[in-house]
Amino acid sequence: MTNRSLGSLSDSTQLHDPLEVIGQDREALIQQLGMMLRIRQSERFLANGRRDGVIGGPVHLGIGQEAVATGVASALRKTDRVFGGHRSHAHVLSMGGSVYRLFAEVLARETGMSRGMGGSMHLWDQPNGFYGAVPIVAGTVPLAVGAGLASTLQGTHDIGVAYLGDGAMEEGVVHESLNLARMLKVPVLFVVENNLFASHMHNSLRQPSEIMSRFALANDIEHFVVDGNDVVKVSQAAAVMVRRLRSGHGPGFIEAVTFRWFGHVDWREDIDVGVHRSADEVSEWRKRDPVSRLYRGLCKAGWFDEGRMNQLEEKISSEVKQAWESALGDGPPSIEAITGYVYGAHAK
Repeated sequence: MTNRSLGSLSDSTQLHDPLEVIGQDREALIQQLGMMLRIRQSERFLANGRRDGVIGGPVHLGIGQEAVATGVASALRKTDRVFGGHRSHAHVLSMGGSVYRLFAEVLARETGMSRGMGGSMHLWDQPNGFYGAVPIVAGTVPLAVGAGLASTLQGTHDIGVAYLGDGAMEEGVVHESLNLARMLKVPVLFVVENNLFASHMHNSLRQPSEIMSRFALANDIEHFVVDGNDVVKVSQAAAVMVRRLRSGHGPGFIEAVTFRWFGHVDWREDIDVGVHRSADEVSEWRKRDPVSRLYRGLCKAGWFDEGRMNQLEEKISSEVKQAWESALGDGPPSIEAITGYVYGAHAK
């Protein structure tokens, strides 16, 4: 591959226009707009909670990247097996996860998704199809391959899904997983959220090309490269890939190019660390806001307006605020839970 650039997809000054929505399902897009708003407002509560010291552990936020999880989840079902990493709030919520239980988990409450034991980076919501997240970079990628292989052996036609970042593409286990999935025709979808940074380091300092899908090409895996801030494009790519996977054609790979507004961890923008991450660049990327672009596209098509947007925002804001206040009022895990859930009691 001679082309080493993603072109307009990684150019912060481009792709600011409203989304083209004519020909799409209007109600489905409005639901996706609501989902992206729910994810964003939830993460803003988490950002503020961490800033104010209410949350004890670190939170890795994906504000600005909401279209990826929202679009991919639109093609999934709750019996699929989805895995994430340290930045997985959106992945859980997009599958129908509870905002309240997410908040309770991050606040270390017993009512949380992992009984308050895991915090932001150890999420679990298997009833909604989310099988787990861990902070070990690429740690869940082979698990998603195994889950996809298990579904084949069980004859369920469900798929495995691995969310990972461009930094995870530098882990050896990812390449082993790509190779194994292709050789065994495992129904697993690799979704790479290429936000151009691994922690604080720009990918130009880490790799000879900013194109992550070149590794799919090397393993003969069908792939798409899409604007990760365009929920229509992400949804279309996911629909095609998931149909293909369920039909027994082997793994798929989606590279969604996006950008996180905040830094690697917590609420700061981190514009003073990392190469090329300047205040101007963050400002330009904010113009590619996936929420705003979908909203403006719906308005341009005559399907939505400012009044309906205000109503939607108020409704979701009320739901998220109530979930936060409820979670704050819950209690922490009991002392007995440490031996019951973490270490386990010795059999008598």
